[in-house]
Amino acid sequence: MVPADAPADTWGAGPGESEEPALSPPPNATRAVPGREPEVAAAASEVAPPLVYTLEAIEVRGNARTQSRVVLRYVPFRPGDVFDVDDPEVELTRYRLLGTGFFKDVQFSLRKGSRRGQVVLAIEVVERNTIIVNDVWLGISADADTEGHARPLTAYGGVDVAETNLFGTGITLGSAIGLGQDQLALRLRFLDPAFFGRGFMTNGTLLFNDARDFFGNAGVLYADPEQASPPPEHAVVRYERLGGSLGVGRDLSVAAQAWLYYRFEAIDASYPLAASHRRGSRVEPIDFDVIRGRSVLSALRATLQLDTRDHPFLPTRGWFATATSEVAVAPLGSDYGYQRLELAASRWWRLPYKSHVLRLELFAGAITGSAPFFEQYYVGDFSDFLPARFLSVNHDRRPPPNFLGTQIVEVRYGTYAAKLNLEYRIPLYRGQRSVFGIDFFSSAGAYAVASAREFQSPPPDYAGLALVPLDLTANVGFRVDTKAGGFVLAFSNILGFIPVRGEGPAGE
Repeated sequence: MVPADAPADTWGAGPGESEEPALSPPPNATRAVPGREPEVAAAASEVAPPLVYTLEAIEVRGNARTQSRVVLRYVPFRPGDVFDVDDPEVELTRYRLLGTGFFKDVQFSLRKGSRRGQVVLAIEVVERNTIIVNDVWLGISADADTEGHARPLTAYGGVDVAETNLFGTGITLGSAIGLGQDQLALRLRFLDPAFFGRGFMTNGTLLFNDARDFFGNAGVLYADPEQASPPPEHAVVRYERLGGSLGVGRDLSVAAQAWLYYRFEAIDASYPLAASHRRGSRVEPIDFDVIRGRSVLSALRATLQLDTRDHPFLPTRGWFATATSEVAVAPLGSDYGYQRLELAASRWWRLPYKSHVLRLELFAGAITGSAPFFEQYYVGDFSDFLPARFLSVNHDRRPPPNFLGTQIVEVRYGTYAAKLNLEYRIPLYRGQRSVFGIDFFSSAGAYAVASAREFQSPPPDYAGLALVPLDLTANVGFRVDTKAGGFVLAFSNILGFIPVRGEGPAGE
């Protein structure tokens, strides 16, 4: 990583590497004042402004597999530009090249050009394996069978693999599969960072889910008494999703992007004709939040993204933030009409003590209208003590632990969600071969998930602060960056099977 006090003329030793000596400014170097020509800049100010050169050329070195044009696609500088060595975009450009996943290390340096006042920017890259494992899911859950009878333990798993630099063109081709008891999820995706020319990108995804979900807190009753005997603990929704999305993106700056997506899905769902459950001490009908039989979801989504991280998997500084808006309406052919707004941000700080890292994570989201349940916020995506959905499939029937004894235990899906989380990370190992880094992490935070009924018609068993659907979460484990990709080994899912008091309004 680059020390904060690194010389302006050299950028970028990677983890565990030494800094290269800074290049001395050529004797004909001049200082520039914004809006003035470099030749007269020195006389215009008594305080020396940043040192600038005229960029004669850009050289890419070390790219045995990656085409030079792919590297230059992420570089905002061009020959003839006035090059300011103190411009923040220089360091952000290096971070972005690292963020592609194509390279293990990226170094910038300058050398004298062929004419006075000109320099050549050399970009030295060290390529890494680009066939990577983006994610691996392995765990245990407590789900229910097809009739809704609870099962204590069920295994699930999945893998997401991609070629992130196909034939050195920068194109990503990826696929993922997720498996659980009576559940299957498949994904195919495509990304071209220069499909429409410099600055434009395109992204496509195909999906198929043959899945189930589990509704009902307790005392579930079906309208048809012959549907299950003995009575089940949960009402089961069986559904299939087939469709995909197509997006077009554009760079707004080195660190910012804007994306516009269109998504279309055909859905086929089946569930009991009518069912009720006990919400607190009150019996209420279950709203499954999906249309029975066949339906269509058609939506537009826009996303703004800011990424100033210095590393894609083990960052030590910078921001990663997104703002997302989605709308599904009848004129688009959708049977579901809803609007979604989400804001998410993470900030990393490298601490002075042995390069430890602190991360602050924030999230807030709201949905209005009639979104299907798989588009709503699920408590397991916010509580580390439950398995989160992967590939949009849920494998667990349990409520959250409810450490605070609030009505969060009555919530499964909601249209409002928020989370505040802090993570502390300790570097344990840095290497240059198969394993690049291992960090220990621990995190803790609070989250809330709710729908309108939690505010308009809460269960009668809760009062005061217990009416706020809020709970705590925590996690501990290891983050490992390897030649095959980045992995997280976390243990809160296992801890979630330990019984916790406060599961109901009486603390039972």
